[in-house]
This record gives sequence, structure tokens and C-alpha cells, in this order.
Amino acid sequence: MKPFLEIRNIRKEYGPVVAVHNVKLDVGRGEFMTFLGPSGSGKSTTLYILAGFEQPTRGDILLDGRTILDTPSHRRNIGMVFQRYTLFPHLSVGDNIAFPLKVRGWSKAAVTERVRQMLSLVRLEGFEDRRPAQMSGGQQQRVALARALAYDPPVLLMDEPLSALDKKLREEIQYEIRRIHQQTEVTVLYVTHDQEEALRLSDRISVFSRGVIDQIGTGEELYANPATRFVAEFIGDSDFIPCRLLATRNGRADVSLGDDLAVCDVPLHGAPAGQEKVELMLRPERISLSGRKTDRGLAATVEDITFLGNNIHVSTRTGESTSISVRVPFGHEAMSGVQRGSPVWLTFDAGAAHVFGQ
Repeated sequence: MKPFLEIRNIRKEYGPVVAVHNVKLDVGRGEFMTFLGPSGSGKSTTLYILAGFEQPTRGDILLDGRTILDTPSHRRNIGMVFQRYTLFPHLSVGDNIAFPLKVRGWSKAAVTERVRQMLSLVRLEGFEDRRPAQMSGGQQQRVALARALAYDPPVLLMDEPLSALDKKLREEIQYEIRRIHQQTEVTVLYVTHDQEEALRLSDRISVFSRGVIDQIGTGEELYANPATRFVAEFIGDSDFIPCRLLATRNGRADVSLGDDLAVCDVPLHGAPAGQEKVELMLRPERISLSGRKTDRGLAATVEDITFLGNNIHVSTRTGESTSISVRVPFGHEAMSGVQRGSPVWLTFDAGAAHVFGQ
């Protein structure tokens, strides 16, 4: 199926600095695509090029098969929601939502009906006469979302729209954004540095690092099969255990953790030829902890125990001074008698491990 939005080898230079380097991405109609990455990774610059606020040094962007780069930003008919709500403080909520419709020449009756529909969509019926200053941050962001969707744009761009909100309110608005996307089926490109937010909202995620996309996939794919060490570190929590490369074949590896403990047939990423020192990546929840010695376990000492509600975070350190985090379900029998300073043995499922070059 032909993609609805195509980003073709976009590059953006600011003098000698390359902010975006040959970014390629296809987005389907109605898809919720998130650009995830740290500050300076190129995600917002790519979004601004889509919006028309920046011009690429080279490359092209096609919307429904046609380039949009020769169209000014105000004529691209693309919706935009920012971190700051950018509402007109002197206008009522209803007039804020009506503004882009009046600019487009809609009739008074059509504007009135559309404002009513948008207020219903964002669950703010009865708020049309309020001013933005009379509303909470979450309510203002809903108004901004309603205004961006009012003229039925083919694409909605959202740049860190929830970063100014507290955690509880952010989660509430995330739910609302997901509901509204499912109801409207608008194509969304969403920028965030918050991995949890990306996992909650997205159909697929593009992980940005240093101006390039490291990997594209669903949250499950990125978490279970990270293609690079950066993705493994950025998506979810991870432990990296130094080890020695024993053998490689067809993109998989056998490694030694010392003390005759070997892990075999693990996916291998980026280890150059002749490299012996590599790292085994494990997820804390895939590591089992026991206070009883086992021949196939990795010996460690408990350094700290943190209660996190539905699970317990156990910080351990091996005899080689490698720090390994373990996540144990609350109330699990494995924690019986375990305290700070306790010797423990760590075992894990090799099927959930990955090997990365150092």
C-alpha cells in the first residue's frame, strides 16, 4: 500500500552543524507515529520541516503523492499543537476554536456547528464562553487540540504538547489524545522525549539519535528487539554486563560471563570483527533472583532495595563490580530473607538477551 506521508532523505544543516541527516520515513493514513529521542536528536527539526517552519537543505516530503515543500506553511493545511498552548488570551474558548475556520471563510452557521462538535470531541461542552486564563493547563491543551483539528487537517503535528503538565494530568490527557485519534483517524506525528508517553500513544515509534533514525517499530518490537545499544538504553530499563565473545554465526553469538558461565545463541548487534570484549543486555524484569546458590547463576550482593508499588527494584553488584538491577513482583517469595548485603544468585532467560559491541 502506498504511504500517505513520505519523508525522503531529509537533511538539515545549520552551517557546519548537521541537525538531521538523510531521514527516511513512510507513514500510513491514520497512523499515530511518534518521534522519540533526547534533546538535540533531530526529532523537532524534522517536525518543523514538515510544518513548513524550516526548509530542508535537501530531500523531499510527499503528502498523498505530492511534494509539500513548495507550499508555504500557512497553506499546507496541517494542524499543529505545541508545548505552549498558543491560545489567544483575549478570545473565548469558542472564538479560539473558530479562528482558523473564519480565516478559511467558513459561514457563521458552519463555524457555530463545528465549534460545537469540537467542544464535544474534547469533552469541554459548556466552556465556549470562558477565557483561557480561567482554565487549567490540561483544559487549555484540549482547546488547542480542538482548534488544530477544527478544519479537518490531513495531518496533525504535536511537539511535546504535554511536557508542561504534571504526571497525573499528563496521563489523563494522553488517554484523551488516544481516544480522539481513534475517533477522528487523523494522521498524527508526535514528538516527545518521554518513552512511556511514546509507548502509550503510538502505533509505531521512530527513535532519533544524533540526527538519524536508529530504528522504527512498534513499542513491543523496539523493546524486545532493539537494533542498537542506544535503542536498548532509551526504550525501557536495561542492564549491560561485560562479557567475552566466544563465537559468532549468522548474526548470533556465544559469550562467557566468567566462572564457567556461558550464554549461547544470543542476537548479536554491532560487534566488529576481532572484538573480544562485548556486553550482554538484559531487562531487569527478565532476571530471576534467589537467595539460594545455584550452579548456573551469577553471584552478586544486594546493595539496595526500593519499593515501587507493584514491584520491588533490587540493586545488586557482582564480584567484578558490575551493577545489575532486578525487578521482582511485590510479594514474590524470591524476596524472602533478602536484604541489603545479602548474597544472591541471578539467572535469566537467554532468549530475552542481546549482545552489543562496546
